[in-house]
Amino acid sequence: MAKIIPPLNDTQIKNAKPKEKEYNLGDGLGLTLKIKPNGTKLWRFNYLRPVSKQRANLSLGKYPDLSLAKARAKTVAARELLADGIDPKEHRDGELKAKQAILNHSFEMVANDWLKLKASEVKEGTYKTISNTLINHIYPVIGKHPITAITAPQVITALRPIEAKGNLEVIARVCQYLNQIMRYSVNHGIIHANPLAGIKEVFMAKKVTNNPHIKPEQLPELLQAITAANIKKATRYLILWQMHTMTRPAETALAQWSEIDLDNNLWIIPAQRMKTGIEHKVPLTTETLAILEAIKPLSGNSPYIFPADRNPNSHANKASANMALKRMGYQGKQTAHGLRGLARTTLSDLGFNYEASEACLSHKVGNSVSQSYNHSTYLNQRAKIMEWWSKHIEDASYGNISMAGVKGLKVVAE
Repeated sequence: MAKIIPPLNDTQIKNAKPKEKEYNLGDGLGLTLKIKPNGTKLWRFNYLRPVSKQRANLSLGKYPDLSLAKARAKTVAARELLADGIDPKEHRDGELKAKQAILNHSFEMVANDWLKLKASEVKEGTYKTISNTLINHIYPVIGKHPITAITAPQVITALRPIEAKGNLEVIARVCQYLNQIMRYSVNHGIIHANPLAGIKEVFMAKKVTNNPHIKPEQLPELLQAITAANIKKATRYLILWQMHTMTRPAETALAQWSEIDLDNNLWIIPAQRMKTGIEHKVPLTTETLAILEAIKPLSGNSPYIFPADRNPNSHANKASANMALKRMGYQGKQTAHGLRGLARTTLSDLGFNYEASEACLSHKVGNSVSQSYNHSTYLNQRAKIMEWWSKHIEDASYGNISMAGVKGLKVVAE
């Protein structure tokens, strides 16, 4: 017959005095109160582990912080777990780990881990854009929240003010980054599914507009406007250099003298400055070499071909050419980036080789399979095309062009 332990009462517990050695007062059903020599009174639940059948103690709390009634309630809860074959100590430890994991996996913490991975995949400028977008638009709203508790409605509500301001491009970027972070979390077992998949669909989409450019036959008018414009010489040369080289505004603005190879008449743009991440060699023509000679006195000792006005150790603003074109009256008609479109349209209209023409703009040609086999840069063909394009611009500046027939076309189109 099992020994019956009379239940404790508050008076007994309060009057229990410490002894030289610690001792226990039993309350029944495995609940005991341990009285230590220093007077501390601790509740314990003694039980038989369901699998190993070994004795174990589960700490419940300290008296009087944990009252007798609450200690009994915890004992009942532990016995219910045992009835289901669950070890109450392992169950509690598991819950504590889960709570700790939630604290360690706030959205900001996980996003920062994802950012470290992203830093090895993208250019420095792209990394800064991603980081600033998260810091300015995401972290203040959900940064401290457990990533396991983030919901689509919560994020959508947070992004509505950005949409109301018309910053649809920011919305698109934010949705893209959020989904990548959530997929990262799924793959690392932090969450089971991406709760933000498809949130971009609830926002207004930004209308995609290509960079506008004039018609090829309007080139003489544009060149006349550039010549007559009340702009600095350096800005004029910057626009002409970009037009002749068919490069992007940022590639032109950041051009350095160290990238110019006069022995081979090449401007070699390093891979880290190219959108494609691949080094791009631009054949230099008689006209582009003349621009370099003209801009050299204005560059002084700057490492940049087109230095900033106030700081020769820095480069020209990437938006300088675009702003100048706007002041000339070409807003909505011709952008700096659209100069590439003007060149490409002209080459297309006149039947120049497609692959070589695309290579002039540092565009990748073909699908991933064809790219893996074809590593040609079409440099020889591009050199001929660039010579023709520069001569075409030069002729246009004097009004001596005809889109019906072009000298030398047959040579470079083959």
